Amino acid sequence: MTWKRTYLKDLVPTGSDTRAMVPVALLGALLIGAGLTVAAFARGSAKKSQSRRRASFRDTYRYAARAAEPSTPVRYNPSIEQIDQDEDETIATLVSLMKGINETTFKDYGRSVRSSHAKSCGLLQGTLRVLDGLPDMLSQGMFAKPGTYPVVMRLSTQPGDMLDDSVSCPRAIALKIIGVEGERLPGSERQVTQDFIMQNAPVFQAKDAKTFVNHLRMIAPTADTGQAWKKAFSTVMRGAEAALESVGGESGVLKALGGEPMTHLLGDTYYTQVPLLYGSYMAKVSFAPLSWELVDLIGTPLDVRGKPNGLRDAVIDFFRAHAGEWELRVQLCTDLNTMPIEDSAVRWPEDQSPYIPVARITVPPQVAWSEDRSAAVDDGMAFNAWHGLAAHRPLGSIMRARKAAYAMSATFRQTHNKQMIEEPRTAQRLPN
Repeated sequence: MTWKRTYLKDLVPTGSDTRAMVPVALLGALLIGAGLTVAAFARGSAKKSQSRRRASFRDTYRYAARAAEPSTPVRYNPSIEQIDQDEDETIATLVSLMKGINETTFKDYGRSVRSSHAKSCGLLQGTLRVLDGLPDMLSQGMFAKPGTYPVVMRLSTQPGDMLDDSVSCPRAIALKIIGVEGERLPGSERQVTQDFIMQNAPVFQAKDAKTFVNHLRMIAPTADTGQAWKKAFSTVMRGAEAALESVGGESGVLKALGGEPMTHLLGDTYYTQVPLLYGSYMAKVSFAPLSWELVDLIGTPLDVRGKPNGLRDAVIDFFRAHAGEWELRVQLCTDLNTMPIEDSAVRWPEDQSPYIPVARITVPPQVAWSEDRSAAVDDGMAFNAWHGLAAHRPLGSIMRARKAAYAMSATFRQTHNKQMIEEPRTAQRLPN
């Protein structure tokens, strides 16, 4: 792990080693000692952050809207994927670590939850519409022709244990699109779903599966630690992240360690972070707010003090009165040097290849979460990027490793909860 110490914005690790906790905690202590409490510092920078994020959204939307199509995309070739000789061993270690989290939380809760993204914050159903008139390079896979599909959406937070929302963590959204026909990925031959798994950051916290496993080795034991410690540490991490953002930076490591800014999760843009096949090409996918009620929530601070399920409550409150509309956007790989397939920590430059809308998702007002919905979706469904068309096969070592981890987690939940997990074949009406 290497460090730069010239400026405040550079006081973040360039690697993903979680021993960065120590110097980051010292940064938080310095902020407090200077009379800037972490909470006050975070609140003070919230309006600037919100304004900056909304401006970024407007710029991105205008850029994408006027871009008829990107530069010539790179066609997929199997030689692009580089498989390490010891990748099977890395995958086995990942599965073992994830299973350990499953076993720990099962012992704590008496029921099995996901080993990652255990806590759902919103369970929604809506409709996805593939846009008309897409250029040939975007008319690929399930987006090859216009059409509408039912969709189930699951909003969640990252940890594999059920934490109070005052422990701020990265957020995710999983889409399950129903009724998608075509050549299937191995293991999903009898299914008609296409899943996309996205998180609220454009890049993954680790460059490859081996780095991710090293990171998880440090994090997995915390699944059995008390929430009081996690809340205190999260407060320090949020202050450090707020300080960093106030000078124009941000750190995926700080956010993963509990420093995610406490904002409304319906205002976030979500990304696959890792690439997937897009027909003949390769791409990343994003999910961005479009309706103005959602755009207005970009960067909006959310006070969850004293509210263990504050994020979930905010989603419930929104969909009690409002509909929501998002765009599904695609960023095609146009240069393998600047848009690598095997390094998930590199952000693909949007000035070379912008995210371009290919579909819209509409969700009407509804009960956004309930115990009955949780039983139907959290316990009865599995969201897996390997549920889908061969034309959208996940790429890179992170996703090759996740394939086995996803399967293990679903099997563990199904066995220990004694509840079947099945893929829907037709539109599902979730309990209201």
